[in-house]
Amino acid sequence: MKHLILSASILALGAGIASAQDVVRMGTEGAYPPYNFINDNGEVDGFERDLGDEICARAELTCEWVTNDWDSIIPNLTSGNYDTIIAGMSITPERDEVIDFTQPYIPPASSLFLGMSEDIDLDGAVIAAQTNTIQAGYIAAETGATLIEFATPDETVAAVRNGEADAVFADGDYLLPIAEEDPDLMIVLDPVQLGGGVGMGMREGDERLAAFDAAIASMKEDGTLNALILEWFGEDAATW
Repeated sequence: MKHLILSASILALGAGIASAQDVVRMGTEGAYPPYNFINDNGEVDGFERDLGDEICARAELTCEWVTNDWDSIIPNLTSGNYDTIIAGMSITPERDEVIDFTQPYIPPASSLFLGMSEDIDLDGAVIAAQTNTIQAGYIAAETGATLIEFATPDETVAAVRNGEADAVFADGDYLLPIAEEDPDLMIVLDPVQLGGGVGMGMREGDERLAAFDAAIASMKEDGTLNALILEWFGEDAATW
């Protein structure tokens, strides 16, 4: 009888470990609407919340949401603080050397400049961008502008409003709603195409990547993904 009780305890402990391993922690920023943001109830919301929940359901995985500042989002993934990055992250060769990506769930889209005047010459301008983004890298390496970096996207827009920067350079999907809501701000200069689309990032060798990849593929095939994109980004958004 003692042996049976001990065996049952071991089985219960093993089930608990397996259950913990089945929980996938979805890491996001929570500060980049409409991709992801924190709603009035203090919960992760936005396009990527809806997308992530549907992906997890199709992959038959239990997911929990975790928020993390953008500037440390990759290091905290690789150190095991969560299991995925689903945070408007563009797929780039540099990032792909450190982490693995699913196929993109958003097609490559234009990056735009937002300023308070159309009279801006990129050569010599002061441009704000969020740190560790492809937009910041582009300004630093490909233009004659002066780059100033900020930890959050809100701070980049604030820098334009307070005169610290001539324009902010970011994803068009983030900037367009701001331009529509604020009559003092406008899209300026020419759009720039960067990155290979937006995908989920995971630690290298994580076997669950295949399940997430298959779920994204099935959402593309049945039209669910396009419907979500149009719902959150508007009828002019790029779709599959």
